[in-house]
Amino acid sequence: MTSSNNRHSEYSIHPMFLDRWSPRAFTGEAMSEADLLTILEAAHWAPSGSNYQPWRFVYALNTAPEWETFLGLLVESNQVWAKSASALVFLFSDTLSRRDDGSEPRPFRSHSFDTGAAWALLALQAMHSGYAAHAMGGVDFERAVEVLGAPSGYRAEAAVAIGHRGDKSLLPPTLQEREVPNQRKPLSAVTFSGGFKA
Repeated sequence: MTSSNNRHSEYSIHPMFLDRWSPRAFTGEAMSEADLLTILEAAHWAPSGSNYQPWRFVYALNTAPEWETFLGLLVESNQVWAKSASALVFLFSDTLSRRDDGSEPRPFRSHSFDTGAAWALLALQAMHSGYAAHAMGGVDFERAVEVLGAPSGYRAEAAVAIGHRGDKSLLPPTLQEREVPNQRKPLSAVTFSGGFKA
């Protein structure tokens, strides 16, 4: 068993998995592009089917002219806190396998799975670099595809806010109550030997 960050695992794991969580309170300070690209560098080393690397990262720093456009692609309840992040990154995945031999593109089944692996490495590198990352599904996905110019066949998967953690007092009262690392279901509730168990 490992204990860290007021969390406890049933088996002995590296504490970084317990230390990583998704806060909403950010300081709003500027982030260097080099820091962000370091985080995205780690993310793009994720494993992927046939090494296709279907993920694409489209970002804006809070000092960029595009910042308000990126922020406007989030649902309002996420804009309330994400406006204080240092960077917003939209993760896209290529739903098609596009071979260099000129053959017709084919559906690429693991595009979302692989892009999720990239998100996990992004989150861990952000933590290692002294930042926090919070992924969001509360996005206007259709508008994100259009506004950010995603090519045909690309799917918007999620948006991620990155920044230095701020004090929870920066959040509205309802979000302050939720500004703690959450727990996980027991391992036995999600892991089955030999087949699913009811």
